[in-house]
Amino acid sequence: MKTALLVIDIQKDYFPGGKMELDGPMDAAKKAYGLLQCFREHGGHHVHIQHISQNPHATFFISGERGTDIHDLVAHFEGEPIVYKHFPNAFRATHLLELLQNWQVERLVICGMMTHLCVDATVRAAADLGFQVILVSDACATRSLRFNGLDVPAAQVQAAFLAALQSYAQIIPTVEALSLLGAEYARKTPIVTITPLPK
Repeated sequence: MKTALLVIDIQKDYFPGGKMELDGPMDAAKKAYGLLQCFREHGGHHVHIQHISQNPHATFFISGERGTDIHDLVAHFEGEPIVYKHFPNAFRATHLLELLQNWQVERLVICGMMTHLCVDATVRAAADLGFQVILVSDACATRSLRFNGLDVPAAQVQAAFLAALQSYAQIIPTVEALSLLGAEYARKTPIVTITPLPK
């Protein structure tokens, strides 16, 4: 099964000093880096997703500002595919689907930010488009929310959205994702038999 990694919106505005700091972005980004390196080392398809806001009232991810830059922890290397999006769903008004279809991808491994918005929207869209989806739970980050006078801590937001997304994706931590991918890559590696030289 052809698999690709989507690294969604791990951008500077979500980190300390940014305009929309999340809860635990460094830990999530480090886990995402491990996934990214796994795909790089084995020649797997991987795509950086970068959000640039077109909303004139946006308070973060403003075009031309450094907060839109992909964070150094998961730096985009020259030549690697990147998809620029303007909506939470990474498939909306982008060439992402065409890119994945050209690669004949059947399964997506997804990580990134924010769990309750862009990750959620992209996972649901991917499943509706027929992809098998693995969402890497600890390689995602979110933030506290407030609704109807109620403060909802980030940990509860994360748990609620991951629980809901179980209907759309297999949800596993990074260590399990790397173990699964490592085993699959090992099976694809040809076994070389060395014949001893005749005496």
